[in-house]
Amino acid sequence: MKVFNTLTNKKEDFVPIKQGEVSIYVCGPTVYNYVHIGNTRPMIVFDVLRRTFEYLGYKVTFVSNFTDVDDKIIKAAKTEGITEKELTDKYVKAYEDVRRELNLLFPTYAPRVTETMQPIIDFIKDLVDQGYAYEVDGDVYFRVTKIEEYGMLSGIKVEDLIAGASERVDDNDKKESSTDFALWKKTDEGIQFDSPWSKGRPGWHTECVVMINDIFENGRIDIHGGGQDLKFPHHENEIAQSMACHHHPIANVWMHNQMININNQKMSKSLGNVLWAKDLLEELGCNVYKWLMLSTHYRNPLNFTDEVLMNVKKEVEKVENIIKQASLYLQVNHCMNDEYYKEDVDKMVEALADDLNTSLALTQILGQVKVLNQAMRVRDKDNAVIAREYQTLLHMLDVMGFIHQTKQLSDDDIAMYQDWMNEKANKNYEKADILRAELQRKGII
Repeated sequence: MKVFNTLTNKKEDFVPIKQGEVSIYVCGPTVYNYVHIGNTRPMIVFDVLRRTFEYLGYKVTFVSNFTDVDDKIIKAAKTEGITEKELTDKYVKAYEDVRRELNLLFPTYAPRVTETMQPIIDFIKDLVDQGYAYEVDGDVYFRVTKIEEYGMLSGIKVEDLIAGASERVDDNDKKESSTDFALWKKTDEGIQFDSPWSKGRPGWHTECVVMINDIFENGRIDIHGGGQDLKFPHHENEIAQSMACHHHPIANVWMHNQMININNQKMSKSLGNVLWAKDLLEELGCNVYKWLMLSTHYRNPLNFTDEVLMNVKKEVEKVENIIKQASLYLQVNHCMNDEYYKEDVDKMVEALADDLNTSLALTQILGQVKVLNQAMRVRDKDNAVIAREYQTLLHMLDVMGFIHQTKQLSDDDIAMYQDWMNEKANKNYEKADILRAELQRKGII
């Protein structure tokens, strides 16, 4: 398995901390609104990464959190006239509904910030005790200048940050340096928690590093993932805190997916071009949605256009049509079995094992569609070959998390289909049309 490591800025052979096991943490959403399609790109990308590792025989521990404490949550709860807990429960459910509809595997653990509060407070206290953090009027800040390695992920230098901030920092700012970031915020608004410093809530950059620390031994994992927009400052600040407490950058491998553009424009609320996942899923269905997301390599921006969508729909239609035709043929001829060509599935997985080359993997799925079509079209059909090629295609789709729903026919359905074929062969078109209409009504043809 090879992955591109943002930390070293190169593609590397993956070497796990524990042989045969993989630990993955992916930053989850701040749950104050519905999921937009940008949120779903990392969900889909890292689900395929997880499935690839599992196909290769690894035991995967997959963690993705929910941030359920935030200023945006307080504002949204006021707007909707409900409590923050009611709001976050609502949008956690909406997020999980999208995950389910996308046929994504659920995390091994899905911690919430509100359920991790004591470990967060203990972690911040440790940073204060070691001199890496300091308290001012109930707020707690991290001393960035104490971390020599700061910028190791993003390449950003502390002196450049200080220079860039010099003209916009308020003279009354409580921080020792403009680069310092909040670990704890004193507040009298919204949900509050008791701490040694004040009633308040944690800073965003502390939450993920503590959740990782709380679940994994010594706070160290194999892979930390998320969107490119989190690389700085969020992930950089996570690393800074880990370097202070554990002297390591949390993950051996950092992976970042690029953003989504809509018709060559960045998706943003200000442009009014935000697409909600639940709406797009209802319109497109799971397979078209995911095929679209996986058609471009995760480290490249994904451009959502009508032309791209049209091509994706055609490709998915080819896959779904041959599955339906082959399933019907195999059931009618009573030759369905579970045998498949593992070497062909392995070849597709080789593409995924090369830094998630999903576009090549999709091309190989279409190649398998062509092979199955050819097996179905020859005059003297080999039913055993058709069955194996069919199962090979299904296994390929399973690895990438696509849905393949095939209608299971009853004996009566099969008999009706055979009657239809006989009536056509005998040129009894009136009876054939009646049977055809019934078969269509039942979704068999």
